[in-house]
Amino acid sequence: MGIVEVVLIGFGLSMDAAAVSMTDGMVYRGIRVGKLLAIPACFGLFQALMPLLGFYAGSLFSFVIQKYSGVVILAILGIIGAKMVKDGIGRSAEERCVTKAFAWNVLLMQALATSIDAFAVGIGFAAGGMEVWSAVGIIGVTTTILSLLAILLGRRFGDLLGPRAEIVGGIILIGIGIKAVLPV
Repeated sequence: MGIVEVVLIGFGLSMDAAAVSMTDGMVYRGIRVGKLLAIPACFGLFQALMPLLGFYAGSLFSFVIQKYSGVVILAILGIIGAKMVKDGIGRSAEERCVTKAFAWNVLLMQALATSIDAFAVGIGFAAGGMEVWSAVGIIGVTTTILSLLAILLGRRFGDLLGPRAEIVGGIILIGIGIKAVLPV
């Protein structure tokens, strides 16, 4: 997998976090700048750590699935992408925000919930024999930047793109999964 694919994976994975960040930006109107910046930092950190954990967990059995890495990557990214599309179609942005008062425990739960998919992507990285450290850095930075932009959009424009962002992210992951099984 090249850098373009990793950036696209980072973009696709960050759509959940960006959608939640957008709603956070709409709901948490009166919070201080420090807490506002903690939201994208937390999402970026979790999105970077989860594929790393998945990679090392997947490395334990990657020798078995390396022969079928394209199919494994398609299965993992296809399932994640389909779930994201389904969730994006089935839920409104308002349903994604648990509370209107900023709370660290809510932020941590949001970051964990939006990064679970990244764990499976890390397993896919192990299956594909990919170098993981640069990938997790790109994913973390991409998520942090997109989440910050989403907060700003949420604060300015409300809920224009919230549900669509998750759908776009799911479609990108499915497309990358399909590319993994196509002959080069």
